[in-house]
Amino acid sequence: MEERIVEQKKRNFLDRYFGITERNSTIKTEILAGITTFITVAYILVLNPQILSDPYVVMGEADMAVKISNGVFIGTCLGAFIGTMLCALYAKVPYAQAPGMGLTAFFAYTVVLGMGYTYSQALVIVFLSGAFFIIITAAGLREAIIRAIPDVLKKAMTPGIGLFITLIGLKNSGLVVSNSSTLISLVDFSQWRTEGADLSVLSGALTAVFGLMVIGVLYAKNVKGSVFIGIIAATVIGIPLGVTKLSNFDLNLAAKFADFAEVSFLKLDFAGLFAGTNLAENLFTVVMLVLSFSLVNMFDSIGTLFGAAKQSGMVDENGEVIRMKQALMSDAVSTLTGALVGTSSVTTVVESSSGIAAGGRTGMTSLVTGLLFLAAIIFAPVVGCIPSAATAPALIFVGVLMLSNIRDVDFSKMEDALPAFCTIVFMPFTYSIANGIAMGLISYCVICLFTGKAREIKPLTVVICVLFIIRYAFVTI
Repeated sequence: MEERIVEQKKRNFLDRYFGITERNSTIKTEILAGITTFITVAYILVLNPQILSDPYVVMGEADMAVKISNGVFIGTCLGAFIGTMLCALYAKVPYAQAPGMGLTAFFAYTVVLGMGYTYSQALVIVFLSGAFFIIITAAGLREAIIRAIPDVLKKAMTPGIGLFITLIGLKNSGLVVSNSSTLISLVDFSQWRTEGADLSVLSGALTAVFGLMVIGVLYAKNVKGSVFIGIIAATVIGIPLGVTKLSNFDLNLAAKFADFAEVSFLKLDFAGLFAGTNLAENLFTVVMLVLSFSLVNMFDSIGTLFGAAKQSGMVDENGEVIRMKQALMSDAVSTLTGALVGTSSVTTVVESSSGIAAGGRTGMTSLVTGLLFLAAIIFAPVVGCIPSAATAPALIFVGVLMLSNIRDVDFSKMEDALPAFCTIVFMPFTYSIANGIAMGLISYCVICLFTGKAREIKPLTVVICVLFIIRYAFVTI
């Protein structure tokens, strides 16, 4: 006992605080994993402002679009910093938080552009969903909801998320492109023979293939930091291919901070949201929107937590995520604070798996990622130099690692096979983790109901299914 106390005293503060040695990790590995996660998720810092400002571009309000874009950039960095630091210091888990792109698109194109709410009014809906999250998390309801998810769906979440992030990587790299006849198809590698063809997509695809091969070879040779090295290698090879851009280092931080203060920071329009002649109808619409944001956010984060936790070995003997309540509370608080700084719902991002694949096992991984989110406000050009084609291989490779968990699903039993299949395939093919979980739950309940196994369905599981059905029936997303 005394020897153990002496040994702990020899370890530095970070090792003791995060339990790095206990998790069979090292400070160097945690730092590298944190950098890897940040690089993989950094595209959100560019994409989030573009999406949230796009409705105003469509509406012809160019000046407002610029202000929102600048404000959201600062808000995205701050929101991601706050959420990820909560994961690091409070939950002590290796997960990053940032605005979820699915909810960002819903915020911009459905709520603002489609339904006519302003950016400031939509922030109120995000804020209310965050407050709702905090209440149900503190009451233990979110944990109860997780326990209500059948085991077969929990087993299917990890491979489903693996396919989902693989599709994101394939799309970001340009390896998979849209096709009017087949919906999607492989990029045309022979287009270099066509005179005058735009080879930018092909260059991105080749960069991604190179990065993926580097990661695969290094990982097979047990090289530490293979994912991070692959991203850097792809970034470098992208320079002569014209994929990696080294220009445009004009930050213009003063304008960004001025616009952040003017349109984003604490600019929630409660009065405008509830204004209107028909208060009852307006209130119902707002409630349904809050419910929709909440359901998608909740099950996106639950799915990500389960997938990442299983990959990192942070699941106990009962199959529950270690420090789950703290991780869920971090997610809830970050959603609320994200609205206060002017961004869409901040949630646990699936790209956290890239850092876990690089060896991240503790909150120190998140600490590094969170600090880099804050530093990105100043060092945005460095982040911008890393193209999506270079980070895409990390996502694809993590998909390889996560898909291996499909062996845990028993496909010989249809009552397990169909719900698991729905969970797995609806995640990538509808571009939503929440949709995969919803379809899995609904199919599970239907099969149990009509095969004499209704008693196996937990009451809360039925409630969740009904909520999903209501959401699909009344809210377009």
